[in-house]
Amino acid sequence: MDLVLRGARVVDGTGGPSYTADVGIRDGRIAEIGRVTTGRRVLDAAGLALAPGFIDMHAHSDLALLTDPAHEAKAAQGVTLEVIGQDGLSYAPVDDRTLAEVRRQITGWNGDPPGLDYDWRTVGEYLDRLDRGIAVNAAYLVPQGTVRMLALGWEDRPATPAELTRMKRLVAEGHADGAVGMSSGLTYTPGMYASDAELTELCRVVARYGGYYCPHHRSYGKDALRAYAEMLAVTREAGCALHLAHATMNFDENKGRAPELIALLDRALAAGADITLDTYPYLPGSTTLAALLPGWATEGGPEATLARLRDDATAARIRHVMEVEGSDGCHGVPVDWSAVEISGVTDPALDRHVGRPVPDFATARRLLIDDGLGPTILQHVGHEENVRAIMRHPAHTAGSDGLLTGAKPHPRAYGTFPRYLGHYTRDLALLTLEDCVAHLTGRPAARLRLPDRGLVREGHRADLVLFDPATVAAGATFEAPRTLPVGIPYVLIDGRFVIEDGRRTDVLAGRSVRRH
Repeated sequence: MDLVLRGARVVDGTGGPSYTADVGIRDGRIAEIGRVTTGRRVLDAAGLALAPGFIDMHAHSDLALLTDPAHEAKAAQGVTLEVIGQDGLSYAPVDDRTLAEVRRQITGWNGDPPGLDYDWRTVGEYLDRLDRGIAVNAAYLVPQGTVRMLALGWEDRPATPAELTRMKRLVAEGHADGAVGMSSGLTYTPGMYASDAELTELCRVVARYGGYYCPHHRSYGKDALRAYAEMLAVTREAGCALHLAHATMNFDENKGRAPELIALLDRALAAGADITLDTYPYLPGSTTLAALLPGWATEGGPEATLARLRDDATAARIRHVMEVEGSDGCHGVPVDWSAVEISGVTDPALDRHVGRPVPDFATARRLLIDDGLGPTILQHVGHEENVRAIMRHPAHTAGSDGLLTGAKPHPRAYGTFPRYLGHYTRDLALLTLEDCVAHLTGRPAARLRLPDRGLVREGHRADLVLFDPATVAAGATFEAPRTLPVGIPYVLIDGRFVIEDGRRTDVLAGRSVRRH
């Protein structure tokens, strides 16, 4: 054996009872479980839980994986696989025009790192770039908004038959290159301009390749249940598996209404639907400030959006929609500025705004113009009873939805997985340790259809995490969001230590994980 993990409490990812055993690793895989007598290295794991590496089902590390070799935000949490390409917007497939536009649009999510060579255009080329060596493994979703941007730009209109054919071809090519599914951001432009019929046609392609559809659907606020039902109908018609992104029930309209969502999902599951979902274990959401604008105000792309904001008459119309009618970008709910906090800006001259609420539309408008649509926000609109109810559902998995940019990002980027294990499992006992680990490992691996990941099982890849159930906890807070967790001393990918004795090594064992 290359490595023996001696006397660990094995929490194997199935949800079944944990047990004490040695685990032997050879050539990057789990070779033996039981009593393993010899190994080139033996690590005493007594008192620690041994679990499969955690799978972040909703990550925004599309550029961070390329620019931050340490990637401690995820590696230190025990994450060994991230699913990127989320919310319908990412960097492949693109052409030169679309790449420039998407870089501008989501700089608040991922930054726009100076000097990065965007030496890819297709999904396959992007995955090849990841294969040069990254901190943790990554799977990719074809981003429907980017695909629509490629096919018909930023226009709010139905696709022509030729344009729809092109979009279907792009989705198929992305899956043939190894994508695991398709994402949408249906409160983000231009993805929100797609009709249900258009989405259904794209989902038919996803289904042919055995992928899943991962929508950020049209509302998490007003008419949220109708928006969930819409995604159920689209995927039922297309015969496609469905994974609901950050499946929350937010804003005052939805306080205490998680049981209604659960009942909706249970009826669909009982009828044979293939559904999973992810959530993060926090109340506030996080996105860009520009995302709150009405969809019509962002038609045509970033420069057209800025031109509308600079025009006083148009800005007054935007303000009325946002504050009185309820913008589709803000889930149909009038913006409560007191709930909107700036978490990051791209221009250091505007740093004074970080950590402060946005007092009014005039300030928001000025920030959007001065920072080129770059500000990110926290939006304090969640409900604890909803978070707790949804995380206990058997279709639930974990997704950090963590933005890694900005001076004061949401702590979920650094704390999601230890918070599930510590706060909600050990401290509040909402989940057993075995069930919690299954939510973080075996269930997402099954959704991704990965036959050799997500479980502590002989023959599986040795993507593993050793943690102390008595002390594991998120260090990240809203005041200090980049603080690393405690109680996770060892993380392995392919049998190599990524975290050892609580410290990041220089190992870059991560690669793209492709569906073949």
